[in-house]
Amino acid sequence: MNAVHDSMARQGLVRPQDGRMIAGVCAGLARRFGLDPWIARLLFVLILFVIPGSQILIYPVLWILMPAEKHEWAATPAPPTTF
Repeated sequence: MNAVHDSMARQGLVRPQDGRMIAGVCAGLARRFGLDPWIARLLFVLILFVIPGSQILIYPVLWILMPAEKHEWAATPAPPTTF
């Protein structure tokens, strides 16, 4: 499973920490393809009308396969305390 996560992360398919509605799948797809997240969500719903039921399978699979975005926190020293 780590190989799949690493492959998707290299391709830019990650679920961002900010801008999520449910799991961040549409936001991650939008970021990868340079779209606004709302456009990706709208396209996702429109495809539901064209191919009924497809998103019921696709969304959970992408939720599992797309890794969550990792924040790299910079180590900053704590400010000095004064009494």
